Amino acid sequence: MKIFFSGIGGSGVSAIAGFAADRGNSVSGSDRMFDRNPGHEICLRLRSKGITIFPQDGSGIDLSTELAVFSTAVEKDNPDYLKAREVGVPGKMRPEYLSEIVSQFRTIAVAGTSGKSTISGMLAYLMDRLGMGPNFIGGGRVKQFKSEGNSGNYLAGGSDRLIIEACESDGSLVDYRPEHSIIANLDLDHHPVAETARMFERLAENTSGLVLAGGDDRNLSACNLKGEVRFSIDTESKYRADRIEYAPFSSTFSVNGTRFELSLPGRHNIYNALACIACLSELGVPAADIAGVLPRFSGIERRFDVHLNDGRHIVIDDYAHNPHKISSLMKTMQGVSPSVCYVFQPHGYGPTRMMKEGYIRVFSEGLRRTDRLVLLPIYYAGGTAARDISSRDIAKGVAASGASAVAVEDRSEIFRMPSEWNAYVVLGARDDTLSDLAEEIATKIR
Repeated sequence: MKIFFSGIGGSGVSAIAGFAADRGNSVSGSDRMFDRNPGHEICLRLRSKGITIFPQDGSGIDLSTELAVFSTAVEKDNPDYLKAREVGVPGKMRPEYLSEIVSQFRTIAVAGTSGKSTISGMLAYLMDRLGMGPNFIGGGRVKQFKSEGNSGNYLAGGSDRLIIEACESDGSLVDYRPEHSIIANLDLDHHPVAETARMFERLAENTSGLVLAGGDDRNLSACNLKGEVRFSIDTESKYRADRIEYAPFSSTFSVNGTRFELSLPGRHNIYNALACIACLSELGVPAADIAGVLPRFSGIERRFDVHLNDGRHIVIDDYAHNPHKISSLMKTMQGVSPSVCYVFQPHGYGPTRMMKEGYIRVFSEGLRRTDRLVLLPIYYAGGTAARDISSRDIAKGVAASGASAVAVEDRSEIFRMPSEWNAYVVLGARDDTLSDLAEEIATKIR
């Protein structure tokens, strides 16, 4: 099938495009990000796979195109969208097309307001290493799936099982009908908690098999989740972690008598691992087999990526962008360094407006007297969003609590600040250049 993907540079669309190409389809696409930066890493990887990249001006769509798939970020007046309508090419939004793919496989949908990228990627990695031949369509990039033509966010395997990251952002997960679902947690992110709760309940209703749920999450526990099997740390459940030992960059724990090692730090990553252990155990995989491959999972790109660790200085890049994720990251860092400079870029004016009070609360509570918060300008990817809020609004709220917080207009200002911290954490979503900033900080320290 000849498929054109508009907005192919996004994490969700690029994963589906790569997956479709590996399954024998003729794939092409466009992205305004590539128009601005033809040398972008994702663009180069897609091209190396044989995917043709066109300007986002409608030129990539013609009468031979059998299907046009659009990112939810593509507006209705976009040239690609208008060209598809003009020549009569059938069009689908990315969630609609993903829903069709879900129906073709024995799908495991991974949902939750935090951790779903790590859980889905970890589960795909474990199933792959256990010889189960999984298919995988994710949002995060699994480091060990990366290759010249694969950014690490998908895998075309030989089985009829598919693992997907079921994001609640656009509400489309209510249309998925998976065989099994994992619902990790529930907090404020793209939507109010009550609205997301209703989506998760619908996903559970549409799941034909098991629903594996985080048993310690208060918001999730209030949901009516059909046929749930719980995993936990603090409360009783079928899959409860005990004998936990935390190290700065790893952890060990036991589940039902089996000892597990995880090469990722923090309590939140134990929850992520528990979700995978519970799922695989319910599928009949022996716990000892899971324990044998779990330590080799090296994580997802931009999830606690260490750019420098020389024994004195440490620089970390992380995707944390909602209050829950940020809280988990800061708790982890408290076990790593006695003082930290956090460099945070809020993503999008709409999300920042909704989560402003949550940001102020989590930073006010999490920043120690020895820590500092530096806020970059809100990430803006284009579009018609009202730009009526700024990072200064968050900085003022955090500073009012007595914590150290400042907003800057340009990243270069970071390098003019006193070098009094040995630990830096760059955090924020969507903008891959944050990794470049972390590397630049690490280079300056070296």
